[in-house]
Amino acid sequence: MRLICYTLHDQKPLIRPAPVERDWMDHSPEAFAYRCLPLDIANAHGWEVLCSAGFDATWDGGTAADAITIAADAPPHLLPVSHFGSGVLTFHLHGLFRTEPAVQLWVAGSPNRIKDGIQPLAAVVETDWAPYTFTMNWRFTRPGRVRFEQGEPFCFFFPLRLDLIEQVHPVFMPIEQDAATAAAYRAWVAARNGFNAALQEEGSAARAEKWQKGYFRGRMPDGAAGGAGHRTRLRLASFQDASGAGGGPDAPDQADEPGRGTAGG
Repeated sequence: MRLICYTLHDQKPLIRPAPVERDWMDHSPEAFAYRCLPLDIANAHGWEVLCSAGFDATWDGGTAADAITIAADAPPHLLPVSHFGSGVLTFHLHGLFRTEPAVQLWVAGSPNRIKDGIQPLAAVVETDWAPYTFTMNWRFTRPGRVRFEQGEPFCFFFPLRLDLIEQVHPVFMPIEQDAATAAAYRAWVAARNGFNAALQEEGSAARAEKWQKGYFRGRMPDGAAGGAGHRTRLRLASFQDASGAGGGPDAPDQADEPGRGTAGG
């Protein structure tokens, strides 16, 4: 699948494959937050656009566009603007994105990247046909000042297909109607309860193991292999010049075992 960013100016948008790492996860005790594989995969499931310059933005609580002021020693074209009012800060991406037919872009803030005082707004853009740029918008959650540093991500995107979600037929079903799934679930509950109880015992195997790794390793409760598509990491390609030879992802390899700054969970 091809994803194009048509550059509109001499300076390209600063785009990178999204990393797994988050500061708050690094600082969790023993970096335990990285043991949550679903969270790790979400962190890395797309590309981030980075701020070209650092700046301070302050909202006085008003609804007019001039209720937000931006302070920075940088050219205006590198900075966001207050365009919509109502405490909304608007970033221009300086690129026009094009996806393949029937493929759109989910555009939002980076998953699990927390910023006090301001919230990224999510959008779905029909980049398979529209010759229009889009903006990334954040809304202040209260009056005050926020700081974005140079190199800090302000936008996160990945491709999706709207026709797929419209084909979904969601249903409720008693788990007893699926005997295999019910049995596996009961085995997992028993193992989970036993493991948590053993964590309270000095010198137990559970304490040595620290946490159950079945999901991370893609194993069923009985140790059998789980889904064939189980992933512990993602390898996204970096944006390359169309005239170049291309290439694979340039992000550092992420270990298959959990730990600080790796795709563990």
